[in-house]
Parts: sequence; C-alpha cells; structure tokens
Amino acid sequence: MLEYLDYSFFRYALAGVALITISAAMIGTYIISRRLVAISGGITHACFGGLGLGYYLGISPVAMAAVFAVASSVCVEWLSARFRLREDSVIAVVWAIGMAVGVLFVFMTPGYVPELNSFLFGNILTISPADIGIFAAFTVLLIAFFIFNFNRIVACAFDRDFAQVIHLPVRLINYTMTVLIAVCIVLTIRLVGIMLLMSMLSLPMMTAEIFFRRFSAMMFASVGISLICSLIGLFIGTMIDVPCSAIIVIVMAAVFILTKCTAVLLRR
Repeated sequence: MLEYLDYSFFRYALAGVALITISAAMIGTYIISRRLVAISGGITHACFGGLGLGYYLGISPVAMAAVFAVASSVCVEWLSARFRLREDSVIAVVWAIGMAVGVLFVFMTPGYVPELNSFLFGNILTISPADIGIFAAFTVLLIAFFIFNFNRIVACAFDRDFAQVIHLPVRLINYTMTVLIAVCIVLTIRLVGIMLLMSMLSLPMMTAEIFFRRFSAMMFASVGISLICSLIGLFIGTMIDVPCSAIIVIVMAAVFILTKCTAVLLRR
C-alpha cells in the first residue's frame, strides 16, 4: 500500500483530500446546523450550467461554474429573504435551471466534451499542484473567517431571529457563508464530482451529530471522520482500480449507517 506514495499524483491526491475535507467539514457543519443540506445540491447542479456555458464559449468551465455557483447562492439567499419564499423552493428552481442550461449548452457545443465526466463523477487522482494551491488558499481564508466570526456564525446558524434581536450582522454573515459554500462547491467539483459532492458535505456531519450537539465539537469531529473515510476510500479505490470518489462516499455512508445503528442499539 505504501508504494503508492512513490507516485506524485497520489501524493497530490492525499494533499487535496486533507485540505478539502477540512473545508467541506466546516461548510457542512454550517449547512447541517441551518437545515440547508439541499442548498449544496442546488448550487452543485447550478454549476453544471456554468460548465456547459464555459465549454460552449471556449473559456474556462471552472471559472464559469464559479460565476454560476456564486450567482445562484446569492440569488437563493436574496429571494428567500426579500420575498419571504421558502429556501427549499428557491433551491429547487435554481437546481432545475442550472441543469437545464448546462444540458442545453453541452448539446450545442461542437464535438465531444471528454472532460465532462471528471466534473460529473470526479477524479481525485487528477489533482494538480495548482489545484492544491487554490485549495490551500481557500482553506486558510475559510479558517480565518471562522476564527474571527465564530460566535456570529453559530448564532446565525442556530437562531437567526435571536441573532437579529441582539443586533448581529445576520445578513452579512448569511451572504458571506452562502458565497463561501458556493466557492467550496466549485473547488471540490474536481475532487468528488457534481453527483457525489452533496454526500461529502453532509454524511460526516450527520455522523458527528449522533454524538455531539455543540457546533465546534461537530465541526472538529466531522474533519476527523471525513479525513479518515476519504483516506480509506482513496487507498481502496486506487488498489482495486475503481473511481475513488465513489468509494469515498460509500465508506462515509457505511460509517454513518453503522454508527447510527450502534447508537440506537446502545440506547435500547
């Protein structure tokens, strides 16, 4: 197993896993606390519209996916706050429009789009040093934002009305976190793919929630669970030559189911 460390692409994958699991755990804990798991799916599928437009125009599909992700996330937050619409309803609309736009432009793009599978299903073994640098910069930015605004983030995540009563900048925190969610999703598309990203942002946190109720404890536990499951999935996927992203999510799902069943049996 250790012989894989001799390959540079595998070392890059390990570094990418370590960085992205930290970011995904922090973002995912906020999503779980706000009951906004669906927003990760909505923004993820809205990214598909940016990917399709990028391929059609011949420009960076990742850059266009980032534009679509940030725009859709801000749109969800603004529409739900401005017009008192349910967030899940707005997310469903954004989800559908993003997928429709993506399918349309991919169909209109001349020739075959070979890189599309890597965005749909993910290929963690293709992570480059440039990707690691971007992941590292985003992770540092995210950690800094959490350090300086941790109490505000927790208050807005658990009780937005109470946060408004004590005059916290609820709108600023919500918009900032929404944009950070969008950026995190775009950066992790290459890691696990559009189809599997929602599990990466929810399963470790759901497992941690079985044992912990405090935001900080859930977040740190999620980092550990996500990192361990990702490393196991990475090694297994590489050894048996199957997509690592799929194995990672299967391992996370198995850990969640096993942990939940064990907790239920212990309570009984």
